[in-house]
Amino acid sequence: MIQTKLAKRIASGCVSFLLMAAALVPSQIQAAGSYPLYCLYNPNTGEHLYTLYSNERNALLRYGWRDEGVAWNTPTSGWYVYRLCNPNTGDHHYTMDEDERDYLTRIGWRDEGIGWASPSLGWEDQATAQGRPVYRLYNPNAAVGAHYYTTSAREVNALHRLGWRYEGIGWYAL
Repeated sequence: MIQTKLAKRIASGCVSFLLMAAALVPSQIQAAGSYPLYCLYNPNTGEHLYTLYSNERNALLRYGWRDEGVAWNTPTSGWYVYRLCNPNTGDHHYTMDEDERDYLTRIGWRDEGIGWASPSLGWEDQATAQGRPVYRLYNPNAAVGAHYYTTSAREVNALHRLGWRYEGIGWYAL
């Protein structure tokens, strides 16, 4: 019974990889030169998943994920934000850091390629960076859904008070 529930969680978490591979281009353009980046929430695992693809979003909604709308807009080109999936838990992780991507891949995470673009590097000073910062937080008490990304400083502060660790700016959004 427990193995069946875990298998369903992993399948619903990683089904996005298959759907993303089938989608060649984002299905909807938000504004000239940008795409909306959708956020979904899995109430079974606590994971937030971010995707450019409305067909991936729609498929995950059929698996019980909750639509949280457009998280932010992303440029059509820029610096790469990589998307990875842990095949054991179905958890996804996003990073601009190639060393972090390579390390996670070496320890068993699946590299799902480029998730989207950032107009500036994640480690640029906010005063010189283009776009608005996307903050990265880590929940040390979560096995799945341990990272969360938001453009809201208010949300960062609220989660920090609840025990989440602030990890800085992950990248920038439009």
